[in-house]
Amino acid sequence: MSYLQPKKLIKKIIDTGESKLVLSNTHSIISAYVAGAILALATAFAIFITVNTGSAIIGAVLFPVGFIMLNLLGVDLLTGVFFMTPLVLLDRRPGIRINKVFKNWILVFVGNFIGALSVAGLLAIVMTYGLSIEPNDIGVKIASIGESRVLGYAQYGISGWISVLISGLLCNWMVSMGIVGSMISTTVGGKVVAMWMPITLFFYMGFEHAVVNMFLFPMALIMGGDFSVIDFLIWNEIPVILGNLMGGLLLTGLPLYVLYGRKSA
Repeated sequence: MSYLQPKKLIKKIIDTGESKLVLSNTHSIISAYVAGAILALATAFAIFITVNTGSAIIGAVLFPVGFIMLNLLGVDLLTGVFFMTPLVLLDRRPGIRINKVFKNWILVFVGNFIGALSVAGLLAIVMTYGLSIEPNDIGVKIASIGESRVLGYAQYGISGWISVLISGLLCNWMVSMGIVGSMISTTVGGKVVAMWMPITLFFYMGFEHAVVNMFLFPMALIMGGDFSVIDFLIWNEIPVILGNLMGGLLLTGLPLYVLYGRKSA
């Protein structure tokens, strides 16, 4: 059978979340580093395609290749552990306490950020011959995206902050559904198709993903974006992280657990 029934699916999600919480610190950081680097490169790939073809939909349709690669490898994104690990607490798995969950989130955040930042630095070197020339059209586009997705929210004050939080919430609703899709199918082809759809949706609609932004905004600053690190943190990354947490947990994890988890064994 190439499809898991929902009761078996939620048990698999909780088992996977538990497996993340018992990893060593080194393993967690390396896993997250790989995931952050792959997603960063996929983000750059999508921007290259969009600029070179003039079609945002083509970039969005091809962006999921990164998510699919890292998911098949089993490496960790912050958005994924936000969705899975709280369910381990709800299921009262032996030896799992909230401090383990918070520790896992911190380790994955650090690994994702270092991985994404590494790719931003490497691509900046490649695109500017070691920062010896001005950014090309793609670099200018990245800088403009960074500015618009920080200063564009900042100009609306608290309403902008709430808007970016909700964008993060909607993003991880779709990203967590991509994870669900990867687990509900037992064939590689089925996993790919099930992951592709929600990831394309979030990227094309411009929803905010914390790990994508760990690459995008440092890269935008290197490419000459006119905003500060503080602007980025206050008007994007902090509300996006909170939104991603809320979206994965409230819109996917909790509903599935209430429907199927409490009766699964």
